[in-house]
Amino acid sequence: MFRLRKVFLYVVPIFWASAVLLFAADKGIPQNEVELGRKLFFDPILSKNRSLSCAGCHIPNRAFSDTMPLSRGFDGGLTLRNTPGLVSASSRTLMFWDGRAENLEAQVIHPLTHPVEMGMNAADMEKRLRNDPAYKAAFRHIYRAVPSVALLSKAIAAYERSLEWYDAPFDRFMFGDTNAMSPAAQRGRDLFIGKAGCFDCHFSPDFTADEYRNIGLFNGKNWNDSGRIRISGKPEDLGSFRVPGLRNLSLTAPYMHNGAFPTLEAVVAYYNKPDDHVPDAINRDALIKPNLNLKAEEQADLVAFLKALTSSHFNP
Repeated sequence: MFRLRKVFLYVVPIFWASAVLLFAADKGIPQNEVELGRKLFFDPILSKNRSLSCAGCHIPNRAFSDTMPLSRGFDGGLTLRNTPGLVSASSRTLMFWDGRAENLEAQVIHPLTHPVEMGMNAADMEKRLRNDPAYKAAFRHIYRAVPSVALLSKAIAAYERSLEWYDAPFDRFMFGDTNAMSPAAQRGRDLFIGKAGCFDCHFSPDFTADEYRNIGLFNGKNWNDSGRIRISGKPEDLGSFRVPGLRNLSLTAPYMHNGAFPTLEAVVAYYNKPDDHVPDAINRDALIKPNLNLKAEEQADLVAFLKALTSSHFNP
């Protein structure tokens, strides 16, 4: 009897673990954390009415951004701000336009539980995944645990961290291929660093300083999103938003936190003369000059450089 008990205690768990592994492989179930995160990212199971996945607003061929100024949630409601791209987000320390999440794991939970976006709660997400044999097997295989909110956010964050491509024309140019960028883009690079002053806020490999700036898109009236101050409570943050990275920018239109500008040309025109767009801006950062005095051809060159930041993963 004692020997049978030992067999049960030691052999059966090994058999069960092997069976789970074989079942997972046979059913095409994710074999690692990134694969699981990808499956969850594209699965509408995480929205209230099973109609919307993360990829519904973070569209892969748009550098995981959306095509609309404001995205539509699971029930058709509009989000409050423009959907940012997710490529090259692994090193970001500020998440969302207002920085309300400090890392990708925390970022994952916000849209899932937002009443307009995905409309779920923790208990329902866990119940759905635990009742799904494929997900139950995948979590058991990868984490040796049942599905949970903490683990699903970990998996999706792992997938988002895998979205890294540093092979844009700009990158090839910097590594010595002098023909990788057009003459216009090369002139635009000089403007970006110099006369246009873009480099003051957009630097680092991903062209962001991971900080907040008020670029003049708040006047308390028709431009009335007060931004970071809602999170920090600090007066100096009135009208400020996270400085976004610029990689793959040619794919992520429309631009700004509210999707106000449909093209890169419109963005550059705004920075050239911001008062022409929002003459009564409140608390605008001193770095935003009232007039850059960029000629039409210089603005075109600057746009050419910004387009050269798009990975060949999207433009092979």
